Amino acid sequence: MAVRKIIRMGHPTLRRPARRLMPNEIGSEDLRRLVADMCDTLHDYAGIGLAAPQIDEPIRLAIIEIEGGESRYGELANLPLTVFVNPEIEVMNPSCVGFWEGCLSVPGLRGFVERPQHVRITYQDLDGGSCQLELKGFFATVAQHEFDHLDGRLYIDHIDDWSLLMFEEEFQRYHLAPD
Repeated sequence: MAVRKIIRMGHPTLRRPARRLMPNEIGSEDLRRLVADMCDTLHDYAGIGLAAPQIDEPIRLAIIEIEGGESRYGELANLPLTVFVNPEIEVMNPSCVGFWEGCLSVPGLRGFVERPQHVRITYQDLDGGSCQLELKGFFATVAQHEFDHLDGRLYIDHIDDWSLLMFEEEFQRYHLAPD
């Protein structure tokens, strides 16, 4: 459909809670077009997740798509494109693990964030069907990151040690460099 512009930190939409989608909006052609635009945008920006507020659409909608294989986070399973309408997240185990996170709305930076590693997501699909999905590990982190956008939060809000927020170039040079 169309690649949309991703808004960046500082834009007021990123700091406002998004509204729930109403039953008459779910399954609509407008919503399907928006999801198609979000997919095109996600692929164009080479991301793994995108929330509607990141393209200045303040609604509770997010997509995640992770191609399995070797990554800087280790070997990952495949998570096919999943569309989350009005998602709610429940922490199943509060035990946290940290990952270096980046964000298309906070370009050029990486930060170390610790998050719970087992969550349950209750959401609707594009047709309004009720769905539930349990995610663990890196996938749980990605979901929490994307759903934070729906509540007006960014990953930087979760950083405990500010010395672990850095520019991408320094992250690549000093934290991914071979010993």
